[in-house]
Amino acid sequence: MEVDPLIDDPATRIVVCCGSGGVGKTTTAAALALRAAERGRRVVVLTIDPARRLAQSMGIDELDNVPRRVPGVDGAAGGELHAMMLDMKRTFDEIVEAHADPERARAILANPFYQSLSAGFAGTQEYMAMEKLGQLRARDEWDLIVVDTPPSRSALDFLDAPKRLGSFLDGRLIRALTAPAKVGGRAGMKFLNVGMSMMTGTLGKLLGGQLLRDVQTFVAAMDTMFGGFRTRADATYRLLQAPGTAFLVVAAPERDALREAAYFVERLAADDMPLEGLVLNRVHGSGAGRLSAERALAAAENLAGPGIVDQGGGQTGVGGPAATSPEAPALDCTTGSTGTSRTTDSPRTTDIPPAVAQLTAGLLRLHAERMRVLDRERRTRNRFTALHPDVPVTEVPALATDVHDLSALRSIGTHLASPPHRNR
Repeated sequence: MEVDPLIDDPATRIVVCCGSGGVGKTTTAAALALRAAERGRRVVVLTIDPARRLAQSMGIDELDNVPRRVPGVDGAAGGELHAMMLDMKRTFDEIVEAHADPERARAILANPFYQSLSAGFAGTQEYMAMEKLGQLRARDEWDLIVVDTPPSRSALDFLDAPKRLGSFLDGRLIRALTAPAKVGGRAGMKFLNVGMSMMTGTLGKLLGGQLLRDVQTFVAAMDTMFGGFRTRADATYRLLQAPGTAFLVVAAPERDALREAAYFVERLAADDMPLEGLVLNRVHGSGAGRLSAERALAAAENLAGPGIVDQGGGQTGVGGPAATSPEAPALDCTTGSTGTSRTTDSPRTTDIPPAVAQLTAGLLRLHAERMRVLDRERRTRNRFTALHPDVPVTEVPALATDVHDLSALRSIGTHLASPPHRNR
């Protein structure tokens, strides 16, 4: 996958990083945004991650619902980076304040049912993330918006939430509860008492009378805004499908994460969403990939116990004559290469100090475990690419430390833009 042409293209206005939780979406989004800014674009990154690590890595004390300039970004190319973290409730409040008159807005904001809805209703976070994206895009203040999608149990929540919340706020139950307020006066009360007595009685038992009254007050105040929720949900959906938007699916090289990624790839294709490719994050590698796990373990066994190879010209110790036969070439533990048996001038395993031998054997076992991890990741990746051969892939290696500053984000951006190097 070619990342630099994507973020350099003026036609690319939105990049959405999505995938299952815990695969590095937030870090990937931040690294892409930083790289785009330092290549000359005016960028804002919208993160949904409530953790403060991203703010700290960008040198910002705290992220909130307002874009804040990131210090320390190389602006030689003319770019800027701003960052913000979604405040779900504040975004909902802004919608109310923008689309209702002051008196009605105050009534809605003070309503207990609204306060619960805006703070924790299923799908609200995903819907508000898309609302905020729509607001940022409408301002036309940034060349590029990079979105870190909410961590969801299912990758489909992100795509479904806008329609789901819009359907709820525009659904039959809400309309039924709104109907008495529309009729108004005594007629409205008569309608409520006669036409809805069974429904409200049942709901009152299930939800409690006070909650039902709060809901009815809420929907009466929100009545003029319901259509707007559906309209904005539809507009956001079209924005995600439009040219200039690119989806990056982020995954770890693990079976469950790639299964989720494959499901998301299929859903994006079904909904005509513009998929750019897969970011395979935290991929392990080794500079000694030529030394297989089996050979490393064999060498460790030779060091840890009585030597079975290269014992005094091949005639002593457990190995016996076969240890130096042409069919059993010796293993060089320092290079991982094999060859003919050593000469009598070569160091023997019995000449290695026990502490050194123990340390070397431990390192060889660690290497063997790493090679097994590499092999498992390779098989998992190959299964994904076999199912989705047309999806471009770029890999980011697993880092030794957490991302804690702009330098680490730059390193990730470099890996994102570089072809993968596989020592497998």
